[in-house]
Amino acid sequence: MVANMAKRPTVARTISALRRAVAPWREAGERIALVPTMGALHDGHLKLVSEARSRAKRVVVSIFVNPTQFAPHEDFGSYPRTFDSDLKALAAAKADLVWAPTAAVMYPEGFATRIAPEGAALAGLEDKFRPHFFGGVCTVVAKLFLQVTPDIAMFGQKDYQQLRVVTQMAKDLDLPLKVVGIPTVREKDGLAMSSRNAYLSADERAKAPTLHRVLKASAARIKKNEAIERVLRDGRAEIASAGFALDYLEARHALTLAPVASRKDGPIRLLVAAKIGKTRLIDNLGV
Repeated sequence: MVANMAKRPTVARTISALRRAVAPWREAGERIALVPTMGALHDGHLKLVSEARSRAKRVVVSIFVNPTQFAPHEDFGSYPRTFDSDLKALAAAKADLVWAPTAAVMYPEGFATRIAPEGAALAGLEDKFRPHFFGGVCTVVAKLFLQVTPDIAMFGQKDYQQLRVVTQMAKDLDLPLKVVGIPTVREKDGLAMSSRNAYLSADERAKAPTLHRVLKASAARIKKNEAIERVLRDGRAEIASAGFALDYLEARHALTLAPVASRKDGPIRLLVAAKIGKTRLIDNLGV
């Protein structure tokens, strides 16, 4: 029992404890990777940890359910929190340190500075339906980067717009790290792994892979030079007929997220967001 406990990663809950843990690694010139999460870890998160281990000597995983990226009507209060099982999973994945601040540590009394991203953050995708979201994400991620001082930070491509926004933020603010995007980890039926999948009923879970199926079919048709707008129209109809309330199904430039009219407009990424029951799912796929 003691041996198992010894394998658990160190948990830091204050800035000073975090910096004490990281300082000797930095002084030794060891490469440090950060995996930012909100906890409720699944195999997608653990893939990020595995990729981080292959690229760095030390791996820090942050667990912080960030209140500033949730609107009042969203699921901040009910968002799954599974800290004990997360720690066990991270021990098995050989993470070195868990950075788990409270909201009071991350946003102390009098906190008054926020980042307001533009560019891909104003692409009319997630920002259209969650206008508060990317300001909250960029503010907390910038703080995580400055707190941990990693050499690389790992993000999943499932949250594709977020990946583009965070990558641009790090570049624009001259932050001395590289943001690395890792391909989406999927269930056997194609559903993108997400902590929010836990909300799905059995019937909703059976229908959820429709999103990925439509993305794959749409990408194949666009590769054959079918008209993008017609492909999207058909895809939207299929998603709606499966019982989803569709927020968007769009074809965008893979880097800028600007709208595209044809394959000649550059590398294309298909992005979708839709709600089934009370659960909102997102996914994306390159063409």
